[in-house]
Amino acid sequence: MAALPLATAEVCDANSHLITGGELRALQPIFQIYGRRQVFAGPIVTLKVFEDNVLVREFLEEKGQGRVLVVDGGGSLRCAILGGNPVQQAQNNGWAGIVVNGCIRDVDEINGCDIGVRALNSHPMKANKKGMGEKHVPITIAGTRICDGEWLYADTDGILVSRTELIV
Repeated sequence: MAALPLATAEVCDANSHLITGGELRALQPIFQIYGRRQVFAGPIVTLKVFEDNVLVREFLEEKGQGRVLVVDGGGSLRCAILGGNPVQQAQNNGWAGIVVNGCIRDVDEINGCDIGVRALNSHPMKANKKGMGEKHVPITIAGTRICDGEWLYADTDGILVSRTELIV
Protein backbone atom coordinates (compact mmCIF):
# COMPACT_ATOMS: atom_id res chain seq x y z
CA MET A 1 0.00 0.00 0.00
CA ALA A 2 1.42 3.36 -0.98
CA ALA A 3 2.12 5.78 1.82
CA LEU A 4 0.50 9.17 1.93
CA PRO A 5 3.15 11.60 0.63
CA LEU A 6 4.45 13.87 3.35
CA ALA A 7 6.29 17.17 2.96
CA THR A 8 9.90 16.24 3.69
CA ALA A 9 10.74 19.56 5.37
CA GLU A 10 7.76 19.19 7.73
CA VAL A 11 8.74 15.60 8.48
CA CYS A 12 12.25 16.72 9.42
CA ASP A 13 10.94 19.57 11.60
CA ALA A 14 8.54 17.28 13.45
CA ASN A 15 10.89 14.32 13.90
CA SER A 16 14.26 15.59 15.12
CA HIS A 17 14.38 12.67 17.59
CA LEU A 18 14.18 10.18 14.69
CA ILE A 19 16.95 12.05 12.84
CA THR A 20 19.16 12.06 15.93
CA GLY A 21 18.56 8.34 16.45
CA GLY A 22 19.33 7.52 12.80
CA GLU A 23 15.86 6.14 12.12
CA LEU A 24 15.16 8.98 9.66
CA ARG A 25 17.84 9.97 7.16
CA ALA A 26 18.03 12.51 4.35
CA LEU A 27 19.87 11.64 1.16
CA GLN A 28 22.48 14.15 0.00
CA PRO A 29 20.93 16.50 -2.60
CA ILE A 30 22.56 15.01 -5.69
CA PHE A 31 19.52 13.82 -7.64
CA GLN A 32 17.69 15.44 -10.57
CA ILE A 33 13.88 15.26 -10.64
CA TYR A 34 12.19 13.44 -13.53
CA GLY A 35 8.70 12.11 -14.20
CA ARG A 36 5.36 13.84 -13.65
CA ARG A 37 5.00 12.73 -10.03
CA GLN A 38 7.26 15.07 -8.06
CA VAL A 39 5.98 13.81 -4.71
CA PHE A 40 6.00 10.08 -4.00
CA ALA A 41 6.49 7.63 -1.16
CA GLY A 42 6.44 3.93 -0.47
CA PRO A 43 8.25 0.88 0.86
CA ILE A 44 11.73 0.39 -0.61
CA VAL A 45 13.03 -2.42 -2.79
CA THR A 46 16.82 -2.30 -3.20
CA LEU A 47 18.96 -3.32 -6.13
CA LYS A 48 22.71 -3.04 -6.73
CA VAL A 49 23.99 -3.07 -10.32
CA PHE A 50 26.79 -1.50 -12.33
CA GLU A 51 26.24 -0.33 -15.90
CA ASP A 52 23.78 -3.21 -16.40
CA ASN A 53 20.00 -2.84 -16.50
CA VAL A 54 18.66 -6.41 -16.83
CA LEU A 55 17.68 -6.68 -13.15
CA VAL A 56 16.21 -3.16 -13.17
CA ARG A 57 13.89 -4.16 -16.01
CA GLU A 58 12.98 -7.44 -14.28
CA PHE A 59 11.91 -5.65 -11.11
CA LEU A 60 9.80 -3.09 -12.98
CA GLU A 61 7.98 -5.88 -14.85
CA GLU A 62 6.62 -7.01 -11.44
CA LYS A 63 3.58 -5.45 -9.78
CA GLY A 64 4.87 -2.43 -7.89
CA GLN A 65 2.11 -2.23 -5.26
CA GLY A 66 3.12 1.36 -4.44
CA ARG A 67 6.75 0.46 -3.79
CA VAL A 68 9.85 2.49 -4.67
CA LEU A 69 12.76 0.83 -6.46
CA VAL A 70 16.09 2.22 -5.20
CA VAL A 71 18.95 1.29 -7.52
CA ASP A 72 22.58 1.69 -6.56
CA GLY A 73 24.17 2.01 -9.98
CA GLY A 74 27.55 2.78 -8.45
CA GLY A 75 27.16 6.44 -9.38
CA SER A 76 28.24 5.66 -12.94
CA LEU A 77 27.98 8.54 -15.39
CA ARG A 78 29.12 6.42 -18.38
CA CYS A 79 25.74 5.01 -19.48
CA ALA A 80 22.04 4.98 -18.61
CA ILE A 81 20.65 2.08 -16.58
CA LEU A 82 17.02 3.19 -16.89
CA GLY A 83 15.09 4.28 -19.96
CA GLY A 84 11.61 5.21 -21.10
CA ASN A 85 10.18 1.73 -21.74
CA PRO A 86 10.89 0.32 -18.26
CA VAL A 87 9.61 3.53 -16.65
CA GLN A 88 6.39 3.28 -18.67
CA GLN A 89 6.07 -0.33 -17.51
CA ALA A 90 6.74 0.71 -13.90
CA GLN A 91 3.98 3.31 -14.14
CA ASN A 92 1.56 0.73 -15.57
CA ASN A 93 2.53 -1.83 -12.90
CA GLY A 94 1.85 0.51 -9.97
CA TRP A 95 5.33 1.50 -8.81
CA ALA A 96 5.33 4.80 -6.87
CA GLY A 97 8.85 5.78 -7.88
CA ILE A 98 12.39 4.90 -8.86
CA VAL A 99 15.61 6.37 -7.45
CA VAL A 100 18.75 5.69 -9.49
CA ASN A 101 22.29 6.32 -8.28
CA GLY A 102 23.32 6.55 -11.92
CA CYS A 103 21.94 7.87 -15.21
CA ILE A 104 18.72 7.56 -17.15
CA ARG A 105 17.85 8.20 -20.80
CA ASP A 106 14.70 8.95 -22.82
CA VAL A 107 14.10 11.92 -20.52
CA ASP A 108 11.18 13.37 -22.51
CA GLU A 109 9.40 10.01 -22.41
CA ILE A 110 10.08 9.60 -18.68
CA ASN A 111 8.87 13.14 -17.98
CA GLY A 112 5.56 12.17 -19.59
CA CYS A 113 5.04 9.27 -17.17
CA ASP A 114 2.96 9.56 -13.99
CA ILE A 115 5.68 8.22 -11.73
CA GLY A 116 8.44 9.75 -9.63
CA VAL A 117 12.00 9.30 -10.89
CA ARG A 118 15.23 10.59 -9.40
CA ALA A 119 18.63 10.09 -11.02
CA LEU A 120 22.06 11.70 -11.08
CA ASN A 121 21.71 12.81 -14.69
CA SER A 122 20.85 11.67 -18.20
CA HIS A 123 23.11 9.90 -20.68
CA PRO A 124 22.38 8.71 -24.24
CA MET A 125 24.38 5.45 -24.09
CA LYS A 126 22.57 2.27 -23.06
CA ALA A 127 23.69 -0.14 -20.36
CA ASN A 128 25.08 -3.65 -20.66
CA LYS A 129 22.74 -6.65 -20.62
CA LYS A 130 24.61 -9.26 -18.56
CA GLY A 131 22.10 -9.64 -15.72
CA MET A 132 24.70 -9.00 -13.03
CA GLY A 133 23.73 -7.48 -9.69
CA GLU A 134 22.31 -8.08 -6.23
CA LYS A 135 18.66 -7.87 -5.19
CA HIS A 136 17.27 -6.93 -1.74
CA VAL A 137 20.69 -6.03 -0.27
CA PRO A 138 21.65 -3.04 1.88
CA ILE A 139 23.04 -0.25 -0.32
CA THR A 140 24.69 3.08 0.38
CA ILE A 141 23.86 6.00 -1.90
CA ALA A 142 24.02 9.76 -1.39
CA GLY A 143 25.74 9.26 1.96
CA THR A 144 22.91 7.09 3.31
CA ARG A 145 22.61 3.37 4.03
CA ILE A 146 19.28 2.05 2.70
CA CYS A 147 17.75 -1.35 3.41
CA ASP A 148 15.07 -3.30 1.65
CA GLY A 149 11.70 -2.73 3.36
CA GLU A 150 12.46 0.74 4.71
CA TRP A 151 10.26 3.67 3.57
CA LEU A 152 11.17 6.43 1.14
CA TYR A 153 9.57 9.89 0.98
CA ALA A 154 10.45 12.24 -1.88
CA ASP A 155 9.34 15.72 -2.86
CA THR A 156 10.95 18.76 -4.46
CA ASP A 157 12.90 19.49 -1.25
CA GLY A 158 14.64 16.12 -1.14
CA ILE A 159 14.49 12.45 -0.27
CA LEU A 160 14.06 10.92 3.17
CA VAL A 161 14.47 7.30 4.22
CA SER A 162 12.80 5.98 7.36
CA ARG A 163 13.15 2.62 9.06
CA THR A 164 9.37 2.54 9.47
CA GLU A 165 6.35 4.07 7.79
CA LEU A 166 5.76 7.62 9.01
CA ILE A 167 2.29 8.57 10.16
CA VAL A 168 0.88 11.99 9.28
